[in-house]
Amino acid sequence: MNRHLYIVVNVDWFFLSHRLPLALAAKQNGYDVTIVTKNTGKKGEIESYGLGFKEIPFDRSGSKLYHELKCVYLLYKLYKKQKPDIIHHVTLKASLLGCFAAKLQGHKKVVNAISGFGYNFMEGREGFKQNLIKFNMKLAFKSKNFQYIFQNPDDINQFSSFRFVENTQINLIKGSGIDLNKFVFQDETPKDKVRLILFARMLYDKGIVEFINAAKKIKNEVENKAEFVLIGDCDVFNLAGIQEKQLLEIIEPPYIDWTGFEKNIFTAIKNADVVVLPSYREGLPKSLIEACAVGRPIITTDTQGCRECVLDAYNGYLVPIKDINMLAQKMIELIENKEKRIKMGKNSRTLAEKEFSLDLVIDKHLKIYSKMSKTN
Repeated sequence: MNRHLYIVVNVDWFFLSHRLPLALAAKQNGYDVTIVTKNTGKKGEIESYGLGFKEIPFDRSGSKLYHELKCVYLLYKLYKKQKPDIIHHVTLKASLLGCFAAKLQGHKKVVNAISGFGYNFMEGREGFKQNLIKFNMKLAFKSKNFQYIFQNPDDINQFSSFRFVENTQINLIKGSGIDLNKFVFQDETPKDKVRLILFARMLYDKGIVEFINAAKKIKNEVENKAEFVLIGDCDVFNLAGIQEKQLLEIIEPPYIDWTGFEKNIFTAIKNADVVVLPSYREGLPKSLIEACAVGRPIITTDTQGCRECVLDAYNGYLVPIKDINMLAQKMIELIENKEKRIKMGKNSRTLAEKEFSLDLVIDKHLKIYSKMSKTN
């Protein structure tokens, strides 16, 4: 009889972009896999892979206490009725609500993958809300049985400092992995101008404004040599979201352009020469892992998650958070030096093969599942 695995995640499209390969690998290894998430129209696509689907109406903003309690109750009923062998919560929110439900139901075989501490744990946002989240984390997470997955050592150190669980319950797995057979190395494509791209949701915390201002700062020097492109959609449900109207007011097409959502990220990276992400904090940005795999030099911030993807001066540059002058300086350096871009791009691919392989990430997850299956 197959073991039943529940993968619980906030929203269906995030599962498809970040956890689908893991679910399929678990299925191939004898698990019956059910995805528990909010349905925004992707249910049919998920079921087409032979995966089960259960809907929980998660609210990503998390501002309505009644709704959060309702989700805990719905999860509790689901866990009690279905009795899955292993529950894998993905993201801080799903882990918090899911652990409350699992504890109420008495379920012990729980894996919590926390890809970052989110908006309220950014620098300068200490206060009541952060303390409230930490209090709830203590109530939900304190257990001798649960396992935790983090994507970078900084988040591990922060979580360990809370002293909710033993260090033996904490695992480091760098991101959701990248299929190196799909995201293959590509030489820089010849073009009239060096293309620097930032692909992410249009959030202030991703460094969108810093990217634009750094590009404007060097416009007189590089306007005839470079172009800057923002790729990604606006996220109206995120507290750090930039409204479309605001974004259109500060870009300067065609020098600084915004193309919106792009489904074919591989092609976008292949057509770029440099990938930039001046984010304030990350778990481990998938965009930078993909950039490494394709073989592009990266400029990013020296902060949690981002620094895992760049060895400074090896496959790109690390700059301080919100430092527009340093960001602009490193942009010029790579715009002006093709040989450096090519060398750093090859080093990015080497780093991807060593650290971010999808096979490596999946193998580590399956070992955690196997270990939990053998415990009482």
